[in-house]
Amino acid sequence: MTWTLCLALVAAFFGGALNAVAGGGSFLTLPALLAVGVPPVVANATGTLALLPGYLASCLGYRRELRQLAGHYPLGRILLISLIGGVAGALLLLATSNTFFRALVPWLLLLATLLFVAAPAVLQRAERLSAGWLLPGLLLVAIYGGYFNGGLGIMLMALFALVGMRSLQQANALKNLVSTLLTLVAVLVYGAGDVIDWRYGAPMMVAATLGGYAGAWWGRYLPDQLLRRGIIGTGLVMAVLFMIY
Repeated sequence: MTWTLCLALVAAFFGGALNAVAGGGSFLTLPALLAVGVPPVVANATGTLALLPGYLASCLGYRRELRQLAGHYPLGRILLISLIGGVAGALLLLATSNTFFRALVPWLLLLATLLFVAAPAVLQRAERLSAGWLLPGLLLVAIYGGYFNGGLGIMLMALFALVGMRSLQQANALKNLVSTLLTLVAVLVYGAGDVIDWRYGAPMMVAATLGGYAGAWWGRYLPDQLLRRGIIGTGLVMAVLFMIY
């Protein structure tokens, strides 16, 4: 096993765990793939493929929370919009050059992080008005997720906070379900567009699956405040790193 594949596998495992706990697994997989010489657009598509089974594994870890959500939110419409947005975002990525995509990455990460930081204050001021923004907001985030998977979890967590979801654990569960579906359709589009590097993508899927299940188990026992700080810290650090490099 070469050092490049080792690096990719380690990034995938911890990326899967990070997605299950706080979102942002691509913060690890994308830099790792870029470091081993994969072009930016292909690296993003390949990293997204790698994290797909990790999303599914983390959903299994949050089965209890998903059952609790079923009677309180329009899950059918949420999932349909997630699929539509995922396809739209993936098609947009196929039309993007490597140079433009690489320049855009840090600003996407920074935007996602700032939204999550601002979410509690906005919730307090506009709680009664925010619920109607769930579905249109989700469409925008799903397009973002189909285009660039990095920071998707943070964007979803910010949206759910804005519409009044107070439990971070339930928000995590819904985040993982939405991420699974929109990532699945995005990967299908990437595959059709031939922008996936299967040399790395296939073995990284296994590592991310193990990480996703481990992260879901671990994340349930983290205090909400610690989880929130972890989300914010991860987003800021990776945004700065992408600006520097």
